[in-house]
Amino acid sequence: MSSKSTGRRRKRLRHNGARWGRHSACQGLFQQAPKPVGQTIVFCRLSSRRRNQSGVTLIEVLIAVTLLSVLSVAMLFAMRIGLNTFSKTNAKLMENRRVDGAQRILMEEIEGLAPVSAPCSGGPQDANFPQAAAPPINFFQGAPQTMRLVSTFSLQLAWRGVPQILELSVIPREEGRGVRLVVNEIPYTGPLSAGKFCVGFAPDALTGVVTPQFAPVLPGPQSFVLADQLAFCRFSYLSPAPQPGLPPVWTQAWSSIGWPRGVRIEMAPLEPDRTRLQPFTVIAPVRLRRTPGVAYGD
Repeated sequence: MSSKSTGRRRKRLRHNGARWGRHSACQGLFQQAPKPVGQTIVFCRLSSRRRNQSGVTLIEVLIAVTLLSVLSVAMLFAMRIGLNTFSKTNAKLMENRRVDGAQRILMEEIEGLAPVSAPCSGGPQDANFPQAAAPPINFFQGAPQTMRLVSTFSLQLAWRGVPQILELSVIPREEGRGVRLVVNEIPYTGPLSAGKFCVGFAPDALTGVVTPQFAPVLPGPQSFVLADQLAFCRFSYLSPAPQPGLPPVWTQAWSSIGWPRGVRIEMAPLEPDRTRLQPFTVIAPVRLRRTPGVAYGD
């Protein structure tokens, strides 16, 4: 090869290197390695193309952030709907359990009725019935809105506790709409603890039979609410048949000697709701077949 052609080739390579060397990324490469000029030119071309094609644009970032926000909001709404549904279902289940438990408690309290004879010692002394010689009574009070008895079932210890004097009463609600059924539990320690609630005797308005009179039931902070938000609640008592061959009769007040054969508690909700368990009528039998005043040799 002639020296003239070799000079032209070097001049052309220096011209290309000067043109590519104007870029800041290639200037350092020419200064560090000026001899392999051809390789440096190729490297600068490839690196410039890769720098222009790498990364994401601002539009792509905005689209990704928008999609992520939409998915997050949708997940939050789904979780909120699920939690609300779970809370409502749990509240309905708890309400149904409360209603079912209250009716079961009423059944067991009445079925646990104990035949207690107690002296009527709670009233003032008079010439007919002095307190020292108070006549015994079959302890049971039955009225349309009040019932008092001795039961072997208690709310705290169920069938394992000591007998309790139960006072069931129907009282109005604080809001003024509807009534509620409450119960007081007083430990039964003997006939005197039950006889103090008897305040005297008076003839019944319907039958004319002299029956014991009891002190009014006073609800307090210790009273337990068995049923609430009721439109009405009333008691009735199953008395023996007035004549042989006739069925037993339900009466609104108990004025007979002894104990009833059954107790019926009629209840209705203040606001009916078909999606929940509603209070219904409870009929509890009284399994006592003893004649009052007769001593049994068992």
